[in-house]
Amino acid sequence: MFDKLESIERRFEEIEAALSQDGLDSREFTKLSKERALVLDVVECFRRLRTLKQQREDAMLMLEDSDSDLRDMAKEELNIVNEQIGKTEQELTVLMLPKDPNDGRNVMLEIRAGTGGDEAGIFAGDLYRMYTRYAGKVGWKTEILSSTPSERGGFREVVVMVEGDKVYSRMKFESGVHRVQRVPETEAQGRIHTSACTVAIMPEADEVEVEVKSQDLDIMVCRSSGAGGQSVNTSDSAVRIVHKPTGIVVECQDERSQLKNKERALKILKTRLYEKAQREQDAEISAARKSLVGSGDRSERIRTYNFPQGRMTDHRINYTVYNLPEVVNGDLDDVLDKLGTFHQAELLKSEINQH
Repeated sequence: MFDKLESIERRFEEIEAALSQDGLDSREFTKLSKERALVLDVVECFRRLRTLKQQREDAMLMLEDSDSDLRDMAKEELNIVNEQIGKTEQELTVLMLPKDPNDGRNVMLEIRAGTGGDEAGIFAGDLYRMYTRYAGKVGWKTEILSSTPSERGGFREVVVMVEGDKVYSRMKFESGVHRVQRVPETEAQGRIHTSACTVAIMPEADEVEVEVKSQDLDIMVCRSSGAGGQSVNTSDSAVRIVHKPTGIVVECQDERSQLKNKERALKILKTRLYEKAQREQDAEISAARKSLVGSGDRSERIRTYNFPQGRMTDHRINYTVYNLPEVVNGDLDDVLDKLGTFHQAELLKSEINQH
């Protein structure tokens, strides 16, 4: 492992030197910067461990000193350093686990109303607010790329770009079916209904990674539709793109400009094509190497929000909290931390079993 860490450090130094050179084109600069970011934490932790081990050697030499006071100081120093070495080695073990190359990416968040009629649309709006409020708390930027409002409020579908530091790393386990149990605003008898929405977290595709050929696209323009009111456009500004090889359909009507709607639709299309390629690649990976947190399949039921009992349960890790109002208001750190910890534990088990 030490040899591997030294090899990573050497590569890190090569990247640092390359990034400092003049005349580096933007594509190569972006590529090297991303590679540097992937190994930065590992290199810093490795260097810290090496410094601690040197301090331990120095303390052990001091134990042989004839001065008893100096020996006592060395013993105390040795206890502290050994404890720090243990913690740093554990941290390094986690950092050396297989990395998801998408972890540093921005994401496209897609929320769709599922079973439950109008209540599912209202719940989709609740999930949208939950995620955007969380994004605001951690300093991420959000922008609606496409939305189809629901008649009673909320959305039939909404697609949001989320930009910030390591967004995919934090959000990737949110994909799946989210279920809500509550008395809907539309229910006159006071009965509890169960509705559902699907959430998809898709890593944003780089321009260089997804090539979309113009001959593969059917692009149509039409008049925007909506729930009515002044926000509905009266010009043909809505754009519908069909990717003929895959059958993927994207519609955008949020902007009044046809050009902006086309740009947004193409951005969504490229991200969906990238996600499709990722899913196909993941399907080839051995099941033993997949985290039991979940595959990210949006058909998998992952979480229930029970309003009468004030609880949220994540079914993948059997985790329940009773602060549902705070959760739906964007207090997601606790459950996201638990999912990340569980994922790391499963990766560690997988690595141990393989060796």
